[in-house]
Amino acid sequence: MRVSESREAKDRELRALQAALAAEHAAVYGYGVVGGRIGKDRRTEARTAYDAHRARRDALVRAVKDVGGAPVAAAAGYALPFPVPDSAAAVRLAAELEDRVAGVYADLVRASGGEQRRGAAEAMREAAVRSVRWSGESVAFPGLAERGGTASGSPAPTA
Repeated sequence: MRVSESREAKDRELRALQAALAAEHAAVYGYGVVGGRIGKDRRTEARTAYDAHRARRDALVRAVKDVGGAPVAAAAGYALPFPVPDSAAAVRLAAELEDRVAGVYADLVRASGGEQRRGAAEAMREAAVRSVRWSGESVAFPGLAERGGTASGSPAPTA
């Protein structure tokens, strides 16, 4: 591989890492909303997901630094994709957050290799499983449906 191709590959990986980090920041924020509205019967599930996203966020901060980047910071707030007035809406938001995170990790799988790719694939799988648990629905290729125009196409709630 030529030096310029190597640099382009590293740049693609860094952009994908930053996008995954931004999505995790948004997911942590979103789960804060979910936790405030979710029914008692699903609070433990919401807390577990929140903790998982915080751990992934922290790991991505380290990964961005490891490749020489400055980790993207969390926004002060995020616009949610729809109002979340009750537990049913909180469940829909949790499923949407997981779908969006899975899509961003699919991009990271494509842009990375080795251990980074394995970790991204694992994160994508975890998000897809959580999405199914929240929504009760699944897709054949988690993280790719939104790329085909069947979902929102946004990686995470916007700032």
